[in-house]
Amino acid sequence: MNALLLFALFSLSIAQNFEDAYSDLESYNLRTIYITENGPKLSVVTDQAKVISRRGGNATLPCRFQRDPAAGPNPKLRIKWTKLTADYLKEVDVFVAMGYHKRSYGRFHGRVHLQGDGDSDASLVINDITLEDYGRYKCEVIDGLEDGTVVISLDLQGVVYPYFPRLGRYNLNFHDAEKACQDQDAVVASFDQLYDAWRGGLDWCNAGWLSDGSVQYPITKPREPCGGKNTVPGVRNYGKRDKDKNRYDVFCFSSNFNGQFYYLIHPGKLTYDEAVQACQRDGAQLAKVGQMYTAWKLLGYDRCDAGWLADGSVRYPISRPRRRCSPDEASVRFSGYPDRKHKLYGAYCFKGHN
Repeated sequence: MNALLLFALFSLSIAQNFEDAYSDLESYNLRTIYITENGPKLSVVTDQAKVISRRGGNATLPCRFQRDPAAGPNPKLRIKWTKLTADYLKEVDVFVAMGYHKRSYGRFHGRVHLQGDGDSDASLVINDITLEDYGRYKCEVIDGLEDGTVVISLDLQGVVYPYFPRLGRYNLNFHDAEKACQDQDAVVASFDQLYDAWRGGLDWCNAGWLSDGSVQYPITKPREPCGGKNTVPGVRNYGKRDKDKNRYDVFCFSSNFNGQFYYLIHPGKLTYDEAVQACQRDGAQLAKVGQMYTAWKLLGYDRCDAGWLADGSVRYPISRPRRRCSPDEASVRFSGYPDRKHKLYGAYCFKGHN
């Protein structure tokens, strides 16, 4: 009991001393002092978040930086460009520059350089653009302890189309899908490319792989077999799927080509092998599906004659809908994968220009 009384008296004494000390402080003119850090000594900016080009063309991805005017020259200032992958899990090195030392990487080697329009210009020039160059790029400037970045998108003019092989629908895992598009002069489309195609009217009721490993399909006219009649139009999403086990169709993307796509004028109809030989005799090769879609979409190619393509399919491109030739819509008409040895059709050829 005595111990408890002593503790209470001690606590009261401390509180009284604190009040006395605090009351003494009130007699002074108190000021609150705010401490602020210096602003950023490096800023990195772009005046164009998206650049549009085409396969075989050139593009400049704009990136500029500003340094603290009071800072002296930094010979170790570093400019680094990387490409973000479709799933954003990693970055691919594109170009690095530090002083006189410059280096390009991988498939960008020899095709990229800095624009060099002044000391503060970090813009990247890409020459002879490929389908794989499509995507988002990060410009990073490193100045000692300071670091700044911006992201610029490179978009390509082109066309998205659904594809499935002779084996039938839903027979491609992701790796097979990549090869299938490559074989048809294309790459696996991104979600953004499929979304733009859907906004342009693409309607397809079979799910297909996209470049990020997801499986989706675009619907402009809702109906029962395609998600339900009472659903809203949109891009249906199955989410990410196992790239090795799951099998679907694929959405491919192709862009401008350097060559001539044409229907071969021939005295008669041909088997598949005869079509291959006829194009070869004309200094060309049997055209690929991506080349037909590109000629149809970007060049307005129109021909109401079914013809063989390299994958063994038979198709024909209609830009001007008319009776007996796709009366309702402009599209690439698909006649299936006929018997190569016995069925007779025309031939679509492609002659590349070096």
